[in-house]
Amino acid sequence: MHAAFFLLLGASLVRYLLRHPWEFRSPWIIGLSVTLAVLYTVGPVFGPRATPRRLMWLVTVVAVWVVLVLLAPSFAWCAVPLLYTGLRALPTRAAIAMVALLTVFVVAAQLQLAQGGFDPNLVIAPPAVAAVATAVFVHAERLADRRRALIDDLVRTRRELAATERREGTLAERQRLSMEIHDTLAQSLSSQQMLLQAADRTWDSDPSAARGHVRTAESIAERSLAEARRFVHDLAPADLAEGGSLPEALRALAARESTDALPVRFHLDGPPAPLPDRVQSALLRIAQGALANVREHAGATAATLTLTLMGDQVVLDIADDGRGFDPAAGRSSPGVRGHGLPAIRARVEQLGGTLTVESAPGEGTVLSAAIPLEARS
Repeated sequence: MHAAFFLLLGASLVRYLLRHPWEFRSPWIIGLSVTLAVLYTVGPVFGPRATPRRLMWLVTVVAVWVVLVLLAPSFAWCAVPLLYTGLRALPTRAAIAMVALLTVFVVAAQLQLAQGGFDPNLVIAPPAVAAVATAVFVHAERLADRRRALIDDLVRTRRELAATERREGTLAERQRLSMEIHDTLAQSLSSQQMLLQAADRTWDSDPSAARGHVRTAESIAERSLAEARRFVHDLAPADLAEGGSLPEALRALAARESTDALPVRFHLDGPPAPLPDRVQSALLRIAQGALANVREHAGATAATLTLTLMGDQVVLDIADDGRGFDPAAGRSSPGVRGHGLPAIRARVEQLGGTLTVESAPGEGTVLSAAIPLEARS
Protein backbone atom coordinates (compact mmCIF):
# COMPACT_ATOMS: atom_id res chain seq x y z
CA MET A 1 0.00 0.00 0.00
CA HIS A 2 2.87 2.39 0.77
CA ALA A 3 4.53 1.58 -2.56
CA ALA A 4 1.22 2.20 -4.37
CA PHE A 5 0.89 5.61 -2.72
CA PHE A 6 4.34 6.80 -3.81
CA LEU A 7 3.81 5.35 -7.31
CA LEU A 8 0.48 7.16 -7.70
CA LEU A 9 1.90 10.38 -6.27
CA GLY A 10 4.88 10.31 -8.63
CA ALA A 11 2.74 9.40 -11.65
CA SER A 12 0.30 12.23 -10.86
CA LEU A 13 3.15 14.73 -10.60
CA VAL A 14 4.72 13.54 -13.87
CA ARG A 15 1.34 13.69 -15.62
CA TYR A 16 0.76 17.22 -14.46
CA LEU A 17 4.18 18.41 -15.59
CA LEU A 18 3.76 16.73 -18.98
CA ARG A 19 0.25 17.99 -19.57
CA HIS A 20 0.73 21.54 -18.38
CA PRO A 21 3.45 24.04 -19.24
CA TRP A 22 5.30 25.75 -16.46
CA GLU A 23 2.92 28.12 -14.71
CA PHE A 24 2.49 29.90 -11.42
CA ARG A 25 0.90 26.78 -9.83
CA SER A 26 3.77 24.50 -10.71
CA PRO A 27 6.08 25.38 -7.77
CA TRP A 28 3.15 24.99 -5.35
CA ILE A 29 2.22 21.60 -6.77
CA ILE A 30 5.83 20.36 -6.66
CA GLY A 31 6.24 21.67 -3.11
CA LEU A 32 2.96 20.16 -1.94
CA SER A 33 3.85 16.81 -3.59
CA VAL A 34 7.19 16.73 -1.76
CA THR A 35 5.46 17.76 1.49
CA LEU A 36 2.84 15.03 1.08
CA ALA A 37 5.55 12.44 0.39
CA VAL A 38 7.51 13.49 3.49
CA LEU A 39 4.39 13.48 5.67
CA TYR A 40 3.41 10.04 4.45
CA THR A 41 6.94 8.76 5.04
CA VAL A 42 7.00 9.82 8.70
CA GLY A 43 3.53 8.36 9.35
CA PRO A 44 4.77 5.02 10.83
CA VAL A 45 6.58 6.99 13.55
CA PHE A 46 3.21 7.79 15.14
CA GLY A 47 2.20 4.10 15.31
CA PRO A 48 -0.94 2.35 14.04
CA ARG A 49 -3.21 3.34 16.95
CA ALA A 50 -5.61 6.28 16.90
CA THR A 51 -3.57 8.50 19.22
CA PRO A 52 -3.98 12.32 19.12
CA ARG A 53 -0.64 12.69 17.31
CA ARG A 54 -1.63 10.03 14.79
CA LEU A 55 -4.98 11.76 14.14
CA MET A 56 -3.28 15.12 13.74
CA TRP A 57 -0.88 13.61 11.22
CA LEU A 58 -3.75 12.03 9.27
CA VAL A 59 -5.70 15.30 9.17
CA THR A 60 -2.58 17.10 7.90
CA VAL A 61 -2.00 14.51 5.16
CA VAL A 62 -5.60 14.67 3.99
CA ALA A 63 -5.56 18.49 4.03
CA VAL A 64 -2.42 18.62 1.87
CA TRP A 65 -3.93 16.09 -0.52
CA VAL A 66 -7.18 18.09 -0.78
CA VAL A 67 -5.22 21.23 -1.71
CA LEU A 68 -3.29 19.22 -4.31
CA VAL A 69 -6.51 17.88 -5.82
CA LEU A 70 -7.97 21.37 -5.99
CA LEU A 71 -4.85 22.60 -7.81
CA ALA A 72 -4.34 19.48 -9.96
CA PRO A 73 -7.21 16.94 -10.20
CA SER A 74 -4.80 14.26 -11.47
CA PHE A 75 -3.70 13.69 -7.85
CA ALA A 76 -7.17 12.33 -6.99
CA TRP A 77 -6.21 8.65 -7.27
CA CYS A 78 -3.75 9.01 -4.39
CA ALA A 79 -6.95 8.74 -2.33
CA VAL A 80 -6.90 4.92 -2.55
CA PRO A 81 -3.88 4.41 -0.23
CA LEU A 82 -5.14 7.26 1.98
CA LEU A 83 -8.49 5.49 2.23
CA TYR A 84 -6.85 2.39 3.75
CA THR A 85 -4.68 4.54 5.99
CA GLY A 86 -7.83 6.18 7.41
CA LEU A 87 -9.57 2.83 7.82
CA ARG A 88 -6.62 1.49 9.82
CA ALA A 89 -6.16 4.58 12.00
CA LEU A 90 -9.75 5.70 12.74
CA PRO A 91 -12.78 4.14 14.39
CA THR A 92 -15.25 2.65 11.93
CA ARG A 93 -17.70 5.57 11.81
CA ALA A 94 -14.99 8.22 11.54
CA ALA A 95 -13.22 6.16 8.87
CA ILE A 96 -16.42 5.88 6.82
CA ALA A 97 -16.89 9.66 7.03
CA MET A 98 -13.32 10.15 5.81
CA VAL A 99 -13.87 7.68 2.97
CA ALA A 100 -16.98 9.62 1.93
CA LEU A 101 -15.01 12.89 1.92
CA LEU A 102 -12.20 11.40 -0.16
CA THR A 103 -14.73 9.93 -2.58
CA VAL A 104 -16.43 13.30 -3.08
CA PHE A 105 -13.11 14.90 -4.06
CA VAL A 106 -12.25 11.96 -6.35
CA VAL A 107 -15.60 12.28 -8.16
CA ALA A 108 -15.20 16.06 -8.48
CA ALA A 109 -11.68 15.66 -9.83
CA GLN A 110 -12.76 13.04 -12.37
CA LEU A 111 -15.59 15.23 -13.60
CA GLN A 112 -13.16 18.09 -13.98
CA LEU A 113 -10.75 15.94 -15.96
CA ALA A 114 -13.51 14.44 -18.13
CA GLN A 115 -13.61 15.51 -21.73
CA GLY A 116 -16.45 15.05 -24.11
CA GLY A 117 -19.34 15.72 -21.76
CA PHE A 118 -20.83 14.13 -18.66
CA ASP A 119 -20.02 10.45 -18.00
CA PRO A 120 -22.27 8.68 -15.40
CA ASN A 121 -19.51 6.13 -14.70
CA LEU A 122 -17.35 8.87 -13.25
CA VAL A 123 -20.05 9.52 -10.65
CA ILE A 124 -20.93 5.88 -9.91
CA ALA A 125 -17.59 4.07 -10.12
CA PRO A 126 -15.58 5.87 -7.39
CA PRO A 127 -18.32 5.51 -4.70
CA ALA A 128 -18.86 1.87 -5.69
CA VAL A 129 -15.14 1.09 -5.47
CA ALA A 130 -14.86 2.94 -2.17
CA ALA A 131 -17.88 1.11 -0.74
CA VAL A 132 -16.56 -2.32 -1.76
CA ALA A 133 -13.08 -1.55 -0.43
CA THR A 134 -14.51 -0.27 2.86
CA ALA A 135 -16.80 -3.28 3.28
CA VAL A 136 -13.97 -5.73 2.60
CA PHE A 137 -11.65 -3.94 5.02
CA VAL A 138 -14.25 -3.72 7.82
CA HIS A 139 -15.13 -7.40 7.37
CA ALA A 140 -11.45 -8.37 7.46
CA GLU A 141 -10.95 -6.31 10.62
CA ARG A 142 -13.88 -8.03 12.31
CA LEU A 143 -12.48 -11.42 11.37
CA ALA A 144 -9.10 -10.35 12.74
CA ASP A 145 -10.71 -9.20 15.98
CA ARG A 146 -12.47 -12.55 16.34
CA ARG A 147 -9.22 -14.37 15.59
CA ARG A 148 -7.38 -12.30 18.20
CA ALA A 149 -10.14 -13.00 20.72
CA LEU A 150 -9.93 -16.71 19.90
CA ILE A 151 -6.15 -16.69 20.32
CA ASP A 152 -6.53 -14.88 23.65
CA ASP A 153 -9.05 -17.51 24.76
CA LEU A 154 -6.73 -20.31 23.66
CA VAL A 155 -3.78 -18.76 25.51
CA ARG A 156 -5.89 -18.28 28.64
CA THR A 157 -7.24 -21.84 28.37
CA ARG A 158 -3.70 -23.16 27.93
CA ARG A 159 -2.56 -21.33 31.04
CA GLU A 160 -5.54 -22.66 33.00
CA LEU A 161 -4.84 -26.17 31.70
CA ALA A 162 -1.20 -25.89 32.73
CA ALA A 163 -2.25 -24.72 36.19
CA THR A 164 -4.73 -27.60 36.42
CA GLU A 165 -2.06 -30.09 35.37
CA ARG A 166 0.28 -28.70 38.01
CA ARG A 167 -2.42 -29.08 40.66
CA GLU A 168 -3.24 -32.61 39.48
CA GLY A 169 0.46 -33.46 39.52
CA THR A 170 0.72 -32.18 43.07
CA LEU A 171 -2.33 -34.18 44.13
CA ALA A 172 -1.02 -37.29 42.37
CA GLU A 173 2.31 -36.95 44.14
CA ARG A 174 0.54 -36.52 47.47
CA GLN A 175 -1.54 -39.60 46.77
CA ARG A 176 1.58 -41.55 45.82
CA LEU A 177 3.34 -40.55 49.01
CA SER A 178 0.29 -41.34 51.14
CA MET A 179 0.03 -44.80 49.60
CA GLU A 180 3.75 -45.42 49.97
CA ILE A 181 3.70 -44.27 53.60
CA HIS A 182 0.70 -46.49 54.37
CA ASP A 183 2.11 -49.53 52.60
CA THR A 184 5.65 -49.25 53.98
CA LEU A 185 6.30 -46.94 56.90
CA ALA A 186 2.91 -47.30 58.59
CA GLN A 187 3.04 -51.07 58.23
CA SER A 188 6.60 -51.23 59.52
CA LEU A 189 5.87 -48.94 62.46
CA SER A 190 2.88 -51.09 63.37
CA SER A 191 5.05 -54.23 63.29
CA GLN A 192 7.73 -52.56 65.39
CA GLN A 193 5.13 -51.43 67.91
CA MET A 194 3.79 -54.97 68.27
CA LEU A 195 7.29 -56.42 68.62
CA LEU A 196 8.35 -53.85 71.20
CA GLN A 197 5.16 -54.41 73.19
CA ALA A 198 5.84 -58.16 73.13
CA ALA A 199 9.42 -57.51 74.24
CA ASP A 200 8.18 -55.34 77.11
CA ARG A 201 5.81 -58.06 78.29
CA THR A 202 8.50 -60.75 78.25
CA TRP A 203 11.46 -58.63 79.36
CA ASP A 204 11.55 -60.04 82.89
CA SER A 205 10.15 -63.51 82.34
CA ASP A 206 12.01 -64.40 79.10
CA PRO A 207 14.91 -61.98 78.38
CA SER A 208 16.11 -64.05 75.42
CA ALA A 209 12.74 -63.81 73.63
CA ALA A 210 12.52 -60.11 74.45
CA ARG A 211 15.94 -59.48 72.89
CA GLY A 212 14.83 -61.45 69.82
CA HIS A 213 11.79 -59.20 69.47
CA VAL A 214 14.00 -56.12 69.76
CA ARG A 215 16.42 -57.42 67.11
CA THR A 216 13.52 -58.15 64.80
CA ALA A 217 12.14 -54.64 65.37
CA GLU A 218 15.59 -53.24 64.60
CA SER A 219 15.74 -55.19 61.35
CA ILE A 220 12.30 -53.90 60.35
CA ALA A 221 13.37 -50.33 61.17
CA GLU A 222 16.46 -50.70 58.98
CA ARG A 223 14.38 -52.03 56.11
CA SER A 224 11.81 -49.24 56.57
CA LEU A 225 14.57 -46.64 56.32
CA ALA A 226 15.69 -48.13 52.99
CA GLU A 227 12.10 -48.16 51.75
CA ALA A 228 11.61 -44.52 52.75
CA ARG A 229 14.70 -43.46 50.84
CA ARG A 230 13.56 -45.37 47.79
CA PHE A 231 9.99 -44.09 47.53
CA VAL A 232 11.18 -40.51 48.08
CA HIS A 233 13.14 -40.96 44.83
CA ASP A 234 10.28 -42.95 43.23
CA LEU A 235 12.37 -46.11 42.99
CA ALA A 236 11.28 -49.70 43.13
CA PRO A 237 10.67 -51.44 46.46
CA ALA A 238 13.78 -52.80 48.11
CA ASP A 239 12.89 -56.45 47.37
CA LEU A 240 12.66 -55.67 43.66
CA ALA A 241 15.58 -53.23 43.58
CA GLU A 242 17.86 -55.98 44.83
CA GLY A 243 17.26 -57.88 41.58
CA GLY A 244 14.52 -60.22 42.71
CA SER A 245 11.41 -61.06 40.72
CA LEU A 246 7.88 -60.37 41.90
CA PRO A 247 7.25 -63.98 43.05
CA GLU A 248 10.49 -63.90 45.07
CA ALA A 249 9.57 -60.53 46.57
CA LEU A 250 6.08 -61.77 47.53
CA ARG A 251 7.54 -64.93 49.02
CA ALA A 252 9.98 -62.86 51.09
CA LEU A 253 7.15 -60.55 52.16
CA ALA A 254 5.04 -63.52 53.27
CA ALA A 255 7.97 -64.88 55.27
CA ARG A 256 8.59 -61.55 57.01
CA GLU A 257 4.93 -61.02 57.84
CA SER A 258 4.34 -64.52 59.18
CA THR A 259 3.97 -64.84 62.92
CA ASP A 260 2.74 -67.57 65.20
CA ALA A 261 -0.58 -65.75 65.50
CA LEU A 262 -0.88 -64.98 61.76
CA PRO A 263 0.98 -67.29 59.37
CA VAL A 264 1.17 -65.97 55.81
CA ARG A 265 1.63 -68.34 52.88
CA PHE A 266 2.49 -67.63 49.25
CA HIS A 267 1.40 -69.55 46.13
CA LEU A 268 2.38 -69.06 42.49
CA ASP A 269 0.10 -70.23 39.68
CA GLY A 270 1.37 -70.25 36.13
CA PRO A 271 4.88 -70.25 34.68
CA PRO A 272 7.12 -67.36 35.82
CA ALA A 273 7.29 -64.58 33.29
CA PRO A 274 8.92 -61.13 33.22
CA LEU A 275 6.58 -58.31 34.22
CA PRO A 276 6.85 -54.55 33.69
CA ASP A 277 8.64 -52.85 36.58
CA ARG A 278 5.66 -50.61 37.29
CA VAL A 279 3.33 -53.60 37.57
CA GLN A 280 5.72 -55.45 39.87
CA SER A 281 6.16 -52.45 42.17
CA ALA A 282 2.41 -51.80 42.33
CA LEU A 283 1.52 -55.43 43.10
CA LEU A 284 4.15 -55.65 45.84
CA ARG A 285 2.83 -52.44 47.40
CA ILE A 286 -0.72 -53.79 47.13
CA ALA A 287 0.32 -56.96 48.94
CA GLN A 288 2.02 -54.93 51.67
CA GLY A 289 -1.04 -52.71 52.15
CA ALA A 290 -3.44 -55.64 52.12
CA LEU A 291 -1.43 -57.56 54.74
CA ALA A 292 -1.32 -54.44 56.89
CA ASN A 293 -5.12 -54.32 56.71
CA VAL A 294 -5.35 -57.99 57.60
CA ARG A 295 -3.11 -57.60 60.62
CA GLU A 296 -4.75 -54.39 61.88
CA HIS A 297 -8.43 -54.96 61.12
CA ALA A 298 -9.26 -58.55 60.21
CA GLY A 299 -8.43 -60.46 63.40
CA ALA A 300 -7.42 -63.35 61.13
CA THR A 301 -5.52 -66.53 62.02
CA ALA A 302 -4.13 -67.15 58.51
CA ALA A 303 -3.55 -65.26 55.26
CA THR A 304 -2.55 -66.34 51.78
CA LEU A 305 -0.94 -64.50 48.87
CA THR A 306 -1.63 -66.02 45.44
CA LEU A 307 0.00 -64.69 42.27
CA THR A 308 -1.54 -65.97 39.03
CA LEU A 309 0.36 -65.31 35.81
CA MET A 310 -1.64 -65.55 32.58
CA GLY A 311 -0.90 -64.52 29.05
CA ASP A 312 -2.83 -61.27 29.04
CA GLN A 313 -2.99 -60.35 32.71
CA VAL A 314 -1.57 -60.95 36.17
CA VAL A 315 -3.80 -61.45 39.20
CA LEU A 316 -2.86 -61.07 42.85
CA ASP A 317 -5.22 -62.52 45.48
CA ILE A 318 -4.91 -61.74 49.19
CA ALA A 319 -7.16 -63.94 51.31
CA ASP A 320 -7.68 -64.09 55.07
CA ASP A 321 -10.02 -65.99 57.42
CA GLY A 322 -10.76 -62.98 59.59
CA ARG A 323 -13.98 -61.34 60.69
CA GLY A 324 -14.75 -59.96 57.23
CA PHE A 325 -16.86 -56.91 56.46
CA ASP A 326 -19.52 -55.56 54.12
CA PRO A 327 -17.73 -54.24 50.98
CA ALA A 328 -20.65 -51.91 50.17
CA ALA A 329 -20.45 -50.34 53.63
CA GLY A 330 -16.68 -50.14 53.31
CA ARG A 331 -17.03 -47.99 50.18
CA SER A 332 -19.56 -45.61 51.62
CA SER A 333 -18.25 -45.29 55.17
CA PRO A 334 -14.93 -43.51 55.60
CA GLY A 335 -12.61 -45.17 58.04
CA VAL A 336 -13.89 -48.70 57.46
CA ARG A 337 -10.90 -50.99 56.90
CA GLY A 338 -8.64 -47.95 57.23
CA HIS A 339 -6.91 -46.08 54.44
CA GLY A 340 -5.46 -49.18 52.78
CA LEU A 341 -8.38 -50.26 50.58
CA PRO A 342 -8.79 -46.88 48.79
CA ALA A 343 -5.02 -46.79 48.24
CA ILE A 344 -5.06 -50.30 46.78
CA ARG A 345 -7.96 -49.41 44.49
CA ALA A 346 -6.12 -46.28 43.31
CA ARG A 347 -2.99 -48.28 42.47
CA VAL A 348 -4.98 -50.84 40.49
CA GLU A 349 -6.89 -48.18 38.54
CA GLN A 350 -3.67 -46.33 37.67
CA LEU A 351 -2.55 -49.49 35.85
CA GLY A 352 -5.88 -49.93 34.08
CA GLY A 353 -6.81 -52.94 36.19
CA THR A 354 -9.76 -53.93 38.35
CA LEU A 355 -10.04 -54.61 42.07
CA THR A 356 -12.56 -57.12 43.35
CA VAL A 357 -13.40 -57.40 47.05
CA GLU A 358 -15.25 -60.50 48.23
CA SER A 359 -16.18 -60.47 51.88
CA ALA A 360 -19.00 -60.85 54.34
CA PRO A 361 -19.17 -60.43 58.12
CA GLY A 362 -17.69 -63.51 59.76
CA GLU A 363 -16.55 -65.13 56.48
CA GLY A 364 -13.13 -63.62 55.83
CA THR A 365 -12.01 -61.46 52.92
CA VAL A 366 -10.48 -61.97 49.47
CA LEU A 367 -8.96 -59.05 47.57
CA SER A 368 -8.28 -59.72 43.89
CA ALA A 369 -6.24 -57.24 41.85
CA ALA A 370 -6.20 -57.99 38.11
CA ILE A 371 -3.74 -56.01 35.97
CA PRO A 372 -3.77 -56.28 32.14
CA LEU A 373 -0.34 -56.87 30.63
CA GLU A 374 -0.73 -56.08 26.93
CA ALA A 375 -1.75 -52.44 27.50
CA ARG A 376 1.14 -51.88 29.91
CA SER A 377 3.91 -53.91 28.32
